[in-house]
Parts: sequence; C-alpha cells; structure tokens
Amino acid sequence: MSIRVAIVDDDESVCRSLGRLLHVVGLESAGYPSAEAFLADEARSTFDCLVLDIQLGGMSGMELQKRLVAERLPVPIIFITAYDNPGIRIEAERRGCAGYFRKTDPGVEIIAAIRNAAQRAKTN
Repeated sequence: MSIRVAIVDDDESVCRSLGRLLHVVGLESAGYPSAEAFLADEARSTFDCLVLDIQLGGMSGMELQKRLVAERLPVPIIFITAYDNPGIRIEAERRGCAGYFRKTDPGVEIIAAIRNAAQRAKTN
C-alpha cells in the first residue's frame, strides 16, 4: 500500500529530516513551509496523511485543521510541536487528530501513527 504524506512545518530542517525518514521507510512525502502553501497546492486532496506543526507563521496548524474539516477534506492529521501545551493537545484530540507528538518524540512512533491513520482512512 502506497502512502503519501504531506508535511507542513515552517522549520525547513524538520520538513527535510522527516521527509528523509519517511523515504527510508518507503513512504512518499512532500513538504510545505506554511498552511497557506499547502492550501495553494491543487494536489492537497491526494495525500493519505498530513503531519502538521501546531505553531506556524500565518495560519496555525489548528486553523488549518478547521479549514480542512470545513472543506470536507478527510485527511487524517498528525500534529507535531516543539512546544507541547496540554490545552492544545486536548483540543486537537477532541477534534479527532490521528496523533499528537513532540518533535523530539521517536520517529518510529510518528511513522507508526502515520501508517495506522492512513490505513484506517483507506478502509473507511
């Protein structure tokens, strides 16, 4: 099963390193430096999972999640953040995110969450 992952993070090194990690385990990825850049891409509906930073310049990750729900784009979202906030974590989980990780969490955990979320989405 081919899995396409969009990575939205304004930290270029995070996009690059996570993209490399996904490539090593056989997953396709594309990086976006902002929520706006992701929204501008006509291919946004072709992704099986979205790895999304909470704090972005411009539109935040939480705002992008709201927008995608409003557009009825049913892509599973896995949030990543450098600044874990229990209130934001609770809100993200309440809204149905497929995962919530700190950027320092092990990559194998993020990959497992991506695979699980994409698999569940493809079977629904």
